[in-house]
Amino acid sequence: MIALIDYGAGNLTSVRKGFRAADADLFTPGQPADLSRASGIVVPGVGHFAATAALDEGWVAAIRAAGARGVPILGICLGMQWLFEGSAEAPGACGLGMMAGMCARLPRDEAGVLKVPHVGWNALNAPRPSRLLEGIPPATQVYFTHSFAAPLTPETVATCTHGTIFAAAVEKAHVFGVQFHPEKSSAAGLRILRNFAALTRA
Repeated sequence: MIALIDYGAGNLTSVRKGFRAADADLFTPGQPADLSRASGIVVPGVGHFAATAALDEGWVAAIRAAGARGVPILGICLGMQWLFEGSAEAPGACGLGMMAGMCARLPRDEAGVLKVPHVGWNALNAPRPSRLLEGIPPATQVYFTHSFAAPLTPETVATCTHGTIFAAAVEKAHVFGVQFHPEKSSAAGLRILRNFAALTRA
């Protein structure tokens, strides 16, 4: 079963519905030790990066240990940002560090055409093949809601543009992240959740 991490910063209801539609079974672990039975781990999240501080050393150690065992990990929105080393939004809060780099605020448009937060549908550019994004063609529209974003790194498998080009999806071995919300991204998002669920069964 896939462990859905609840640290008080995510809309778990919509994520659960999305995975249910993708024919995947989830459970919400009550303590870090529960991750020992997880076939996959999902870290959701919306809002301020400081909320990730609720994932204390016990959770961090358990998630890293699961990753070391090859358990697939998916970060969604704030959860993806947490995969990195940290964010300018909360300089005192450390990320998981599975991806190198710091998240930064999207630039404000002086003309007022592009607003921050970036909320709504936008197109994905897929620069290289990805197991998570298998079957997702370039320019697919997905749903975003965020003010900060991860940098472009070698792990970037899809980008998006909103004032600047940012990492919309990352993949490193069995660790994955999406800045958008697949659970709110219609058929494309459902395909991504199914792809992740398949990876947890591989």
